[in-house]
Amino acid sequence: MATDLATLQRWMQHCIQQPGECDETTVSQAREVVKPSATLQSEERLDIYRGMYLLRMQEALETDYPGLAKFLGPPEFFRLVSRYVDLYPSRSYTLNRLGDHLPVFLETISDLKKPEFCRELARLELLLTQVFDERETPALTAEQIAAVPQDAWERARLVPIAAFRLASFDYPVSQYLEDESTSIRKRKTYVVAFRRNYGLKRLDLNRQAFELLSLLAAGQTLGEALSSVRVPQPRLFQWFREWVSEGLFQKIRDSNPLPHFVEE
Repeated sequence: MATDLATLQRWMQHCIQQPGECDETTVSQAREVVKPSATLQSEERLDIYRGMYLLRMQEALETDYPGLAKFLGPPEFFRLVSRYVDLYPSRSYTLNRLGDHLPVFLETISDLKKPEFCRELARLELLLTQVFDERETPALTAEQIAAVPQDAWERARLVPIAAFRLASFDYPVSQYLEDESTSIRKRKTYVVAFRRNYGLKRLDLNRQAFELLSLLAAGQTLGEALSSVRVPQPRLFQWFREWVSEGLFQKIRDSNPLPHFVEE
């Protein structure tokens, strides 16, 4: 066989990803390019990598999907990993985004326990990895908020930090990640996931809070959003204090800027 580096790399990857024992052709090729050791034949040295491949894929996916892995249990999660990487093998020098297609893959299979719950749980855990990998942007300060004139709040646009995602789910997947004894019966839930000071966090929301945050994140002014989502003023103040203290917003823009309005 050819021994240029690119050919060897492709051959090695193909060998490692193939299940089962090496066939005669692979054994012959291995003996051409892999030196035996004092105790192992060429094909046996190759088998070490072959045997570790799926275990390494499992380790990488379990890092991104710990809740799903625990829910399914080791044997079932390993079976899922084997099926998944057969269709979506690693194609990068890093395994950081190996699991990006797992929620989509779960849509194609139904032989897991509680498949609908598994899909929702995987969707949340993928979202958390995406938030974790987002760039860090500074949050609003108390001084910036105090600088906004009272009569400017209605037309203020609150800009979320980059590491910010909103999502709704058909199962209580966020609560399950906190407490595995949570009932996993179907019910609508809402979550905002974000990162602050490189720490990954999430807040469970009710429907009104989710709708209001969604409108603000979409660029509506505070006045426009509140005209669509009617919220009692005490509750609005409570939410706003929590969202600001958690660092969900990075700046405030005025849709009709005034000379004394401070945006950044």
